[in-house]
Amino acid sequence: MDFDLAGAVALVTGGSRGVGAGITRVLLECGAAVVTCGRSAPAEPVQAGGRTAEFLTCDVRDPDAVAGLVDQIVARHGHLDVAVNNAGGAPYAPAATASPRVHAKIVELNLLAPLIVSQAANGVMQRQERGGAIVMVSSVSGHRPSPGSAAYGAAKAGLDSLVASLAVEWAPKVRVNSVIAGMVRTEQAHLHYGDEGEIAAVGATVPLGRLAAPEEIGACVAFLASPLSSYVSGSTLLAHGGGEPPPFLAAAKGHPG
Repeated sequence: MDFDLAGAVALVTGGSRGVGAGITRVLLECGAAVVTCGRSAPAEPVQAGGRTAEFLTCDVRDPDAVAGLVDQIVARHGHLDVAVNNAGGAPYAPAATASPRVHAKIVELNLLAPLIVSQAANGVMQRQERGGAIVMVSSVSGHRPSPGSAAYGAAKAGLDSLVASLAVEWAPKVRVNSVIAGMVRTEQAHLHYGDEGEIAAVGATVPLGRLAAPEEIGACVAFLASPLSSYVSGSTLLAHGGGEPPPFLAAAKGHPG
């Protein structure tokens, strides 16, 4: 049983670096034609399985730009089968001191932009005989305290709520799901976690003993985009290596952890 996406056309927002690049590589290997987008072109195109992803410039927060992006994809490829809302992120922003503008920008990128892209993709998918699949890339930050990134965590929690609603509204033609990603080792992991020793120490807090590889999140996305998940919609798939053990376990006397 393979994640067979041969003949499918997929859009991956922010798909040229980090987790997005891992998702793009997996979808390419599964046979999909992949279009990535971002505000600026990557230094190198994403390649995998002897194939190369196409890049189009787009600010996913701009509804007109997103509409133009989707129109371009359909004009070039004839259809759009998968939309992966991966673009997102946030700077360190303490809730007490971050400006309202910073909070608004974070929510705009991590919650409103995925809705804008999903609306445009759904408009195409509803007209296609085979419909389509939309996958949100969410975060554990939306399901546990997120100090220093409260607005980001709230936006991701909202994203998972959005998935449940869209899955009902847009069925049966379009399936909508999300991957709730834990900590991932990307090319910028050192900016978040420190040097190699510190990255290893952070990874040791995860039950599986390490951070995820971007392609491991990509495999989860590929499953939700593929026919193997044809009866899965409105679902959130946890990809966090077992999660974060409760802190009291480390403090409890005599506990083996």
